[in-house]
Amino acid sequence: MFTILFVILLNFFLFRVLPGDPARAGVRDPRLKADAVEALRVRFGLDKPIINCFNSLNPIQIGDCGVNPLDTQFFIYVRNLLQGELGFSYHTNRPVAEVLAERLWNTVLLIGVGQILAIILGMGFGIFAAWRARTSIDYVAVGTSLLLWSLPTFWLGILLLFWGSANGLPIAGKATPGMSSMPLLQQWGDIARHMFLPTLTYTIVFMGEYTLIMRSSLIDVLSEDYILTAKAKGLSAFQILKDHALKNAMLPLVTVIAINLGFTVAGAIQIESVFSWPGLGSAIFEAVVRRDYPILQGAFLLIAVAVILANFLADLTYSYLDPRVQAE
Repeated sequence: MFTILFVILLNFFLFRVLPGDPARAGVRDPRLKADAVEALRVRFGLDKPIINCFNSLNPIQIGDCGVNPLDTQFFIYVRNLLQGELGFSYHTNRPVAEVLAERLWNTVLLIGVGQILAIILGMGFGIFAAWRARTSIDYVAVGTSLLLWSLPTFWLGILLLFWGSANGLPIAGKATPGMSSMPLLQQWGDIARHMFLPTLTYTIVFMGEYTLIMRSSLIDVLSEDYILTAKAKGLSAFQILKDHALKNAMLPLVTVIAINLGFTVAGAIQIESVFSWPGLGSAIFEAVVRRDYPILQGAFLLIAVAVILANFLADLTYSYLDPRVQAE
């Protein structure tokens, strides 16, 4: 709770200390007159003090300035936040919550499928490499995983984009124009074809990381004394792996997955930008270009909360995988 409160405070003041007039930030027309700028400031509540007597465009005033503390930008922001309102976009004049909600589900769809594939493949290759440690299979798995993990995301995306265009795959967007009038099954198939390249990029990048972490963790667990005891009892290799080694070896992987899930709510900005996927990452990129501060403020708050919740879920998973954590 205290972490989320700190994030709210930081997220509010971060965009208020930026230089310049926020009312002019999203407007590039130099012919805009002063009264029009003032109307924009009033429209977005930028004419009010940030907190008490402090305004971003004026110096700090000492003493009572006759401003109601409840009529300042900070308290209005907190009040609106409690009501689920994140302000209005400078560029589209639409509610920020509405814009982010549309983009968020596209991002969740993309990273959800990509994460599931990366986890399954990464765990599988990591377990196999650890079980065949110090063999040619292990060396190939480690070398390939290091190569995949070190690939720049945007570079890999561009390579797959060229490959996909040469093979007739969709290379941009979420769906083919006019597809909304088609049967539902055809719409899903079209979305799946558009998802293929960005999902493949996402899976390749994270699969290498998960393979290396799973392999290293499992090798450490397999060297423990209780594994030797299990072998002495005559348990099969599969029983040792399933009942004794795998759960303990998954603890470091759970930590990394939780961190990745939290931060990739940002939408894997590079992947979404390369493939023009209409997700949260591309929304952040567009907001930076347009200097649309309300969109950025709402997106950063959403990302921070996602990271906190992901780490909380990781703690709950620890107690399931390792009873010692629950006992403590």
